[in-house]
Amino acid sequence: MLPKEDLYAPPMNIKVKDHRSFGRKPVVGFHVIKSLERFRCDPTAPLLTIMQAAHAVSPALTSTGEVAASTDKKSKKHRQKQLVSPQQTTSLADGTVATTTVALTTNEISTEPVDKKTMRKRVKHFLKKQKSASGTPMKPESKLMKLQKSMAAKHHHQYQSVPVTEEPVVEDDIDWWSKYYASKGETNKCGSYTQKGYETLTILPHPLELHEIYEGFSDFCRTFELSRGKTKFEEENEIVGEFKGLFKVYPLPEDPNEPLPHRTMENLPSNSLEECVIRVYIIRAIDLQPTDSNGKSDPYIEIELGKTRIDNRDERIPNTTNPVFGKMFELKTIIPTAKDLTIRVKDWDLLTSDDVIGQTTIDLENRLLSKYRATCGLPLQYNVTGPNQWRDSVRPRKILYDVCKRNNLPVPELVDEHTIKIGDYSFHLDDFEQEKNLSIHVGDDEERLALYILHKLRLCPEHVETRPLFNPIQPLIEQGRLELFVDIFPKSQASPGPTFTISPRQPKLYILRCIIWNTSDVILQETSITGEQMSDIYVKGWMGGIEEDVQKTDVHYRSMDGEGNFNWRFVYEFSYLPAERCISIKKKEHFWSYDATELTIPPVLNLQVWDNDKFSADDFLGALTLDLNRLYKPAKDPDFCTLDILNDESLDDVSLFEMKRVKGWWPCVNLEGGDPELTGKIELELEILTEEEARQRPAGRAREEPNENPKLEPPQRPETSFLWFSSPFRTFKNIIWRKSKWYIIGILLLICFIIFLLLFLWAMP
Repeated sequence: MLPKEDLYAPPMNIKVKDHRSFGRKPVVGFHVIKSLERFRCDPTAPLLTIMQAAHAVSPALTSTGEVAASTDKKSKKHRQKQLVSPQQTTSLADGTVATTTVALTTNEISTEPVDKKTMRKRVKHFLKKQKSASGTPMKPESKLMKLQKSMAAKHHHQYQSVPVTEEPVVEDDIDWWSKYYASKGETNKCGSYTQKGYETLTILPHPLELHEIYEGFSDFCRTFELSRGKTKFEEENEIVGEFKGLFKVYPLPEDPNEPLPHRTMENLPSNSLEECVIRVYIIRAIDLQPTDSNGKSDPYIEIELGKTRIDNRDERIPNTTNPVFGKMFELKTIIPTAKDLTIRVKDWDLLTSDDVIGQTTIDLENRLLSKYRATCGLPLQYNVTGPNQWRDSVRPRKILYDVCKRNNLPVPELVDEHTIKIGDYSFHLDDFEQEKNLSIHVGDDEERLALYILHKLRLCPEHVETRPLFNPIQPLIEQGRLELFVDIFPKSQASPGPTFTISPRQPKLYILRCIIWNTSDVILQETSITGEQMSDIYVKGWMGGIEEDVQKTDVHYRSMDGEGNFNWRFVYEFSYLPAERCISIKKKEHFWSYDATELTIPPVLNLQVWDNDKFSADDFLGALTLDLNRLYKPAKDPDFCTLDILNDESLDDVSLFEMKRVKGWWPCVNLEGGDPELTGKIELELEILTEEEARQRPAGRAREEPNENPKLEPPQRPETSFLWFSSPFRTFKNIIWRKSKWYIIGILLLICFIIFLLLFLWAMP
């Protein structure tokens, strides 16, 4: 007997004893529950049934929240009669709006009596195709053509331009990271993923169990820490283990003749040992605490589950506090014998022992037994092929049947391929896919409908959770965060599906060919010995981040009008990530560094125009910076090449990786005075090639062999363009004689006259 008011209720003690010989039963540990308020419930209180809440067509626990309404007015009115009560929406942690449905309960019973024979027929009919799922839940690719044809016939207006082919669809620009970045809203890194209408996943900024819907996955059993007490020398109780259980406190009728309330705990999961395959996907770490003297770390992952411990120490990521791991670990375990999955991030050290940066622990047993099915997140769409292929060990219809069976719901019935009935409620596929553009990878209609119903039941969706890392030495100070997700596949169900490939994107080798054709209107910095304004023009360039590969043209000497002719080719090789649109650079920060640091920066070409001086430092004339992903549109003629090309935001940028080849005039500017000053114009031809294309169309640097694609001829420069002290005769002919020949002739005549006069005077008697 317990009082109604919790204030007067006594505490509840949980003791775990050890049975030893001779009847000894010492206490191993105990836990004191001071208040039973959180365990109180009223089994007679009326609840909105889960089928009433899930039947309404409304946003579910998804990252997109797409809602479709039926266009058939007659059927819509007919279906609205079955709706019982309005809905209530709540805001989720990821910013989406979800329907507030009632959590799965165990006191929902079918009201219509069904005999065992009829029940077996319904189950057999609903699961008639599930035998094939015991091997693999995937549809063979040989059936893809049949599936595409059926979809094209049903949705002719959506699939008119989709070719029906027997070959599997290959999408080189789509991978798991495309889905990840699309879910985070970083569309510049996901390629064409969003344009193709593929589904996304849920990015949680906290651990999965801390989501407000999932109640810490303690719906089946709660975890109580067992302590042994403390001695006079100890400051805190010693934790010796855990006790898992669940209590329900509810009143009994005062009249003993009245029927007892319905039991709140039925259809409990089996308490036998469960052998499982665990897949741990480690995405990346964020803001790790640095442990090295350079303010960075060399992190790697260590996984511990029971007596099993694995790591990727040989694949450490040097000199970073924000590593992208992209690593999948697969382990086998028996739950609950080994249930605590510990994930550590450690710092690699060459001479000393590795340091633990931080760690996090996941209770696999709670996820396995939870009614929210946190074993494998449910994707938004059932795909049998493509980048989002179904990876669960069982199909959606089997999952739906198991969920209904565990929660005392009526057995699902497959009315036809587009309708599933659960009790008195029917779910129609058209209500969920009215406005969705389906891809060619989707599976059977009944499986897709079952998956939609499962999302309405608020089961765990496909996700990436963010877990804080803590160090045992400083348990209250966060040492960083780790993005990951865990899949649990019980071997009693079926073989696990295919794994996700989450390896970090590898850069591809690209070659940039930049041909410097001409310059025009370059400012004249020098004054010649004859008093003329001139410049000895040359151009140098380099790729951002690869400053050690600086290339220069030859010098166009004595340019009197700012014009320079070069016909010179720069060739740069770099590693490029097409999906993320940046180049990858690995270099050592110092000569004593053990590992090279990897950096990702935008692909930027830097060009500068200089005036050459032999006996002093060269003079800077102007610069041009070109982002190869956002090129300014060049001018076709130097007369139209102005600063407006750089300042006009109305002009659309072009990507060299899409255009492949661009030629035109760009302005060079000088910012030393504060305001940009036009100091010249340069004619360029830019071409980007892959490694294979460059092998097929070779070209050397400058005008060296192989001088092809295109062949560069020596420029036709004026006769005055040469270095003055390298050829004295050409200097006299083209500079002194051309400018002062009449003065020279006059001086020579005067000298001859003076000599003749002196000889005449000397010869006189």
